[in-house]
Amino acid sequence: MLCVIGDLVEDVVVRLPSAPARGTDTPAVVGRSRGGSAGNVSAAAAAAGAAVRFVGRVGEDAIGAALVDSLRGEGVDVCVQRAGRTGTIVVLVEPGGERTMLPDRGAAGELGPVDPSWLAGVSWLHVPAYSLCTEPIGSSTLGAVQRVRSSGGQVSIDVSSVAVVAAFGVARFARLIGAIEPAIVFANAEEAELVAGLDVPLLVVKDGGRPVRLHRAGAVATVAVPPVEPLLDTPGAGDAVAGGFLAATLA
Repeated sequence: MLCVIGDLVEDVVVRLPSAPARGTDTPAVVGRSRGGSAGNVSAAAAAAGAAVRFVGRVGEDAIGAALVDSLRGEGVDVCVQRAGRTGTIVVLVEPGGERTMLPDRGAAGELGPVDPSWLAGVSWLHVPAYSLCTEPIGSSTLGAVQRVRSSGGQVSIDVSSVAVVAAFGVARFARLIGAIEPAIVFANAEEAELVAGLDVPLLVVKDGGRPVRLHRAGAVATVAVPPVEPLLDTPGAGDAVAGGFLAATLA
């Protein structure tokens, strides 16, 4: 079974016709959806046929309950702690699909020690950088990593965010990846530069509409990305790649 540990939050997606006009009005289309990198990967992997468990923390509120129900409705086994206030991310989507995210992670970042029973039967643990770079979720995630590795399971990491890793410390993050020894690291092109030179078995580099690059043992293979038209937005696209890749790997 694949387990994904991390954020399950509400996305407030603001689609803009142009750059925001400061100090006045900018018309927009606003929608709400389930978000969070770990939640997105879980749903994508389940849609691709994998048995998936999500582990995280949501608030003791109606939004948290709705997010859990939504993820379960997509075939994910959801194990969550409930306390505090469910997180929200405001996503500004510009014409062409580029996005800017304004996160308030709320309860998601407060994940405490993971119940060992939630890791029973897990053969692969996927960890976004969001789950490693703040506390207390960072220590809780490392505890889960150690338990899965001690039972013979594999681990993958998504670099997730240049800003998050930069705030944590690039060298510190590289050392953490080296200590975890993941089987796969996912990154977009900009994130991959942060971990350049890191010795991992497989580095999967996502680069928008350009080919995905697979770095393994000094060799590079590429996989073409079919064009998608019209492009509505990009939030969750990289998570969908990771979810599908992991489902195929486990299969």
